[in-house]
Amino acid sequence: MPKPKVYVTRELPERGLKTIKECFDAEIWREYAPPPKKVIIEKAKNVDALASLLSDKIDAEVFDAAPRLKIVAQLAVGFDNIDVQEAIKRGIYVTNTPEVLTDTTADFAWALLMAVARRVAEADRYVRSGQWKVGWHPNMLQGRDVYGATIGIVGAGRIGYAVAKRATGFDMKILFYDVISRPEMEKLGAKQVELDMLLKEADFVSIHVPLMKETYHLINADKLKLMKKTAYLINNSRGPVVDEKALYQALKEGRIAGAGLDVFEQEPTPIDNPLLKLDNVVVAPHISSASYETRSKMAEMVAENLVEFFDGRKPPNLVNPDVMKVRPLKKLF
Repeated sequence: MPKPKVYVTRELPERGLKTIKECFDAEIWREYAPPPKKVIIEKAKNVDALASLLSDKIDAEVFDAAPRLKIVAQLAVGFDNIDVQEAIKRGIYVTNTPEVLTDTTADFAWALLMAVARRVAEADRYVRSGQWKVGWHPNMLQGRDVYGATIGIVGAGRIGYAVAKRATGFDMKILFYDVISRPEMEKLGAKQVELDMLLKEADFVSIHVPLMKETYHLINADKLKLMKKTAYLINNSRGPVVDEKALYQALKEGRIAGAGLDVFEQEPTPIDNPLLKLDNVVVAPHISSASYETRSKMAEMVAENLVEFFDGRKPPNLVNPDVMKVRPLKKLF
């Protein structure tokens, strides 16, 4: 009996890829850069499944070219690159890889926060460039204390909660903004407030909301004006949640103290992005979940979602359950 055909848009960590290669007739895009959309469209014509990443635009154009396509298994928590409603109409299942990267991503939010507050990247450049010509000086590279400061968490889901939990170890005052109540946050001693109040009071603002119409440029010029001049903005959620042009102006004019960014409005961000020229910005190339263990678990989840679906069982991480009304589950191979 032939195996289901799967196109994998990137070379996944081996623990998950091994299962995919064993269970499916798999073709894998081996280049480091993502495949062009025209390649995805061409490959989708004759496959039963796609294993995708956030950088792959999976929309009606792809679906139109893929009459056999039954499932898109995404290696990510977010899935705004996939037209989920269009997938439901066509009976195409969509899965993601949630929860597994919560702690790893929260750790990296803290890595950004600590790095920008204590000027770690600046200090590294200072030493490597030969500027450190005299010994210790009391005014050299002074940063901001984290312990005892106020952190404002925008979006208090799993990752926001994990960031708040870590903040308790620094004896921080914790404020959070969310559109729903979060009793688990209040158990940590966190206080739920409106976004404007959070921005006015926090020394560190850490963003953990999904990207959707309501959160696009949630942090814009007007919101940045509310922040303290001594405050820092941390974003390792999604780039378009922050208006980068407004952030640059706020940083350049000294209206906020600094920023730690793992995500950008355009990725990869252009080398001429003016944010990259500022010393009070710490940047990374979207690596918040990039630990060996977490990325391997994510790949295993992609494989599990595919295997369960083709065996006729509900995938563990189905994001569009309404699709089951259009295409009821059954063993397909």
